[in-house]
Amino acid sequence: MPARRPSTLPRFAPRAVAIAGLGAAILGHPDAAHAFPHVVKAGETLAQIAERTYGRVEMEQILVAANGLDAGGGIPIVPGMRLEVPALGYRRAVAGDTWVALATALLGDERRSDALALANASMPWLAPSDGQELIIPYNLRVVASANDSLLTIAYRYLGERDKAWMLDRYNHKKEEPIRRGEVVLVPLVDLPLTAAGKEEAAAAFAMVRAEGTGQTREAQRKVDAELPTLAADARAGRYVEAIARGNRMLGYGELSRPQIAAVNRVLTEAYAAMDAVGLAETACGAWRTADPATRLDPIELSPKILRACTAAAASPAQAAKPATPEPPASAPSLLTRPAPGSRAAPTRGSP
Repeated sequence: MPARRPSTLPRFAPRAVAIAGLGAAILGHPDAAHAFPHVVKAGETLAQIAERTYGRVEMEQILVAANGLDAGGGIPIVPGMRLEVPALGYRRAVAGDTWVALATALLGDERRSDALALANASMPWLAPSDGQELIIPYNLRVVASANDSLLTIAYRYLGERDKAWMLDRYNHKKEEPIRRGEVVLVPLVDLPLTAAGKEEAAAAFAMVRAEGTGQTREAQRKVDAELPTLAADARAGRYVEAIARGNRMLGYGELSRPQIAAVNRVLTEAYAAMDAVGLAETACGAWRTADPATRLDPIELSPKILRACTAAAASPAQAAKPATPEPPASAPSLLTRPAPGSRAAPTRGSP
């Protein structure tokens, strides 16, 4: 077996990643590889599902492995059975990303950075480009049989025995032989969907989102719990911490519009304080989109925040929206309302 290839990726700067994180949150790209469900219909076979979804009958073996249908003497599919159909995920890279950090977050281990880089036609020592759309492999779970080795598994699912070295590193085998019943993860990147497959995936994702209301509720509960801490970070001038926390909160799931507005309002202040002008403008645009009733009060907001929000309103995305008139200085401003759970409103002394 070829020698394992070392990964020499540089460590990332936490501050750079924190500042860049808003880009990923706003772009809304998924941060993990996807599979979508398929409910077996009367008369369907795995070969038919593979051909309709991927355009290749031989992809039947991927469906078998992904759903554990090769257990025992083989498990037949029956109408009503819910299958997992493997598909790729995508992630938009931002400044400061490294293959090590991405592999840790998306594939569970920094030692899988080599495979992630190669899947995206790059090399482990080259950082992904800012804005590059990345493929996130699907981790196929293969249960080894008595006659299996990394060579046979690499050939069966990746089409090349030479990729056994990658499976060795990916599964931390250190060139030890695999045993019967052992689980081997195979990172798949050759999963192109047909037009019919894409249509089914879109419909399935909509169904999964509708079924996932419990997860949405939990995400919104977590954000409510963290909003006071986020506001406290900004009031105390802990802007790097506020940026990191705010972007993490935006990534929890589908938030309510008031929550999106509250988080982006703090991010606007933090980015403006750190002179990250473009990010401040983007955050203010997201804030005012989520809360169109927001009024910019020059008595309560600093010049930096006002400039960022004015520039955001003048951008093409905001140009079609009617301008919101500024209230008189004596009128109460909706912006002075503290975030839920906090006791203080932003003051003139904030950035």
